[in-house]
Amino acid sequence: MKHLKLVIEKLLGFLYPAKCPFCGKIWSGICDDCREKYPMIREPRCKKCGKPIQKETDEYCYDCKKTEHYYEWGRSLWLHKAPVNEAIYAFKYKNRRCYGEVFARELAKAYGKSLKQQKVELIIPIPLHKSRRRERGYNQTEIIAKYLGDYTGIEVDYASLVRKKKTNPQKRYGDKDRKKNMKNAFALKKKINVENVVLIDDIYTTGSTIDEAARLLKKSGVTNVCFLTISVGQGY
Repeated sequence: MKHLKLVIEKLLGFLYPAKCPFCGKIWSGICDDCREKYPMIREPRCKKCGKPIQKETDEYCYDCKKTEHYYEWGRSLWLHKAPVNEAIYAFKYKNRRCYGEVFARELAKAYGKSLKQQKVELIIPIPLHKSRRRERGYNQTEIIAKYLGDYTGIEVDYASLVRKKKTNPQKRYGDKDRKKNMKNAFALKKKINVENVVLIDDIYTTGSTIDEAARLLKKSGVTNVCFLTISVGQGY
C-alpha cells in the first residue's frame, strides 16, 4: 500500500510538476529569481500588524496608531501586489491548492521561531461560510493551517471557530463599513482551552476580520491572539 502511494505521488509529480506560484516556472516553491525580485517584508515594519512603515523612528503604521486591535501582533510574508495578489487569487479561486503548502512552508521559515517563543498552542484558520465553502470546494486558510501545523508541530483546530453570517467580500467596503460587515460574523462551537492562539488568513488589510475573530476568542478565555497571512495591504 505504501509502495503504491509512492508510485502514485511520483506519477502525479511527473504529470503535474510543482511550479513557482509567482512565475509558473517548474520549481518546488518560490523560485530563486522570484525570491530575489519579490523579497519578503523586512524592517522597519509596524510592531502591531507588521505592515512596512516609512520611518524607522515610527513604531506603528497609520492604521494601528488610530485603531485599537484585539490581537497582540501579526506578520505577513509579502505586500499585496503583483505577482503575489495574482498567486493568492489563483490559490483561492482557481483551485491552485498546491500553493497552500508553499505559502505555509514560507510562513514556518519566517515566523515558526516566533510562534514557539510566544508559546502558541493552537492554529485556527479563519473559516468560510458554509455556502461559500460549497461554492469554492475548499477553504484556502485551512490548507495553509494544515501544512503550517505539519511544519511547526502546533495543533490545528478546524472546527471550533465557524462563520455564522454570510458576509459580503471585504474589498467592497471602506474601513468603518468593513467592521460593520464583520460584526458578529463568527461563533464558537466550543470553548478554546488554551492561552495562545494564531489565526491564519490569506490577506490582511485593515484587520477587521482578524479583530472580530480575536475578540470572540478572547471573550471565550484565550489570553493572546496573533495572526499570520500571506500578504498585507500597503496602507499606512
